[in-house]
Amino acid sequence: MDRRNFLKGAALSAMAIAAPISFSAFGEPTKQTGRSGRLNLTFFPYELQLRHAFNLAKYSRTTTPDVQVRIEYDGIVGYGEASMPPYLGESVESVTKFLSALDLSQFTDPFRIEEIHEYMDSVAPNNRAAKASVDIALHDLLGKIMGQPWYKIWGLDPGKAPSTSFTIGIDKADVVRQKVDEADPYNVLKVKMGLDNDKELVEIIRSKTDRPICVDANQGWSDKEKALEMCHWLSERNCLFVEQPMPKEMIEETAWLRERSPLPIIADEFLQRLPDVRRAAEAYDGINIKLMKSTGMHEAYQMAVLARALGMKVMLGCMTETSCAVTAAAQLAPMVDWADLDGNLLIANDLFDGIKIVNGKVTIPERPGIGVEPLA
Repeated sequence: MDRRNFLKGAALSAMAIAAPISFSAFGEPTKQTGRSGRLNLTFFPYELQLRHAFNLAKYSRTTTPDVQVRIEYDGIVGYGEASMPPYLGESVESVTKFLSALDLSQFTDPFRIEEIHEYMDSVAPNNRAAKASVDIALHDLLGKIMGQPWYKIWGLDPGKAPSTSFTIGIDKADVVRQKVDEADPYNVLKVKMGLDNDKELVEIIRSKTDRPICVDANQGWSDKEKALEMCHWLSERNCLFVEQPMPKEMIEETAWLRERSPLPIIADEFLQRLPDVRRAAEAYDGINIKLMKSTGMHEAYQMAVLARALGMKVMLGCMTETSCAVTAAAQLAPMVDWADLDGNLLIANDLFDGIKIVNGKVTIPERPGIGVEPLA
């Protein structure tokens, strides 16, 4: 018996005793009129409101467009999400257009994850966040059918989940100090860089705390000699690694930097999906996996496994997202070296209860599926 059929068989018992409940809206149970035996996809746009302006090397924003997704199968509901920061190239319009083009009702077996992904790729290329929203909802649904969280299905130990970093964006000195104060519960700070005041920003943080930092330059350093000088300077200030220091097109320059840097160099914008992992190994020490780029949990897991096989470090990141997508990503946390799972903490209008940060560490809920519950 193959793994999919084994899981499917084990899940039938759980489905037999599951209460026949569906949800007409988050937190509003309604009676299930009958078992359809098919996947039913619904979705709606939702704008995320940021607690602070999100300032990066190339732009600033106070909101993030988002689409919330549900997949219902025989009275069980799985939740998913697509978050679209500008650099992804997706929008509410593109995501809803893609989701509207899908016909998931043709699938009577929700365990056929590979086939559903192949079908989504056949409908349209790219649309990674849109595909991730379906993938996350599908994993939530399957975990609920099996009655298990995904870290258990993958055989992972939640106690091995690392601390998460908390992001300090590029901002005025007084705002940076305020953000450092807000980040007091966290063991690691993530510092956004890529402008002329990079050193000043670090010095402000160091005037408040000596906690470890990690740096995300967001492709902001185009001079390899300057990038190397910054890596040496940061290594003397308790920095763990540097994420995407140079433009993603500068592969040879990044490889040159990796050979000389005292800090690990991690790929972010350079890397999207599974085929990019081997290319990243040529110029980077590690990769940052994000569900919105990888098309969801299914491929993110494969990327982490491949990166480990190639001897690379693995970081698990997120966009600004509700606890739905962040908690889905957290299921992978025991596999990685570093986590940057604070996207839900940066918004003011979360829709879910999910991932918790306890003593600075990622704590995965003991709930089936991706581990979230809609807030009232």
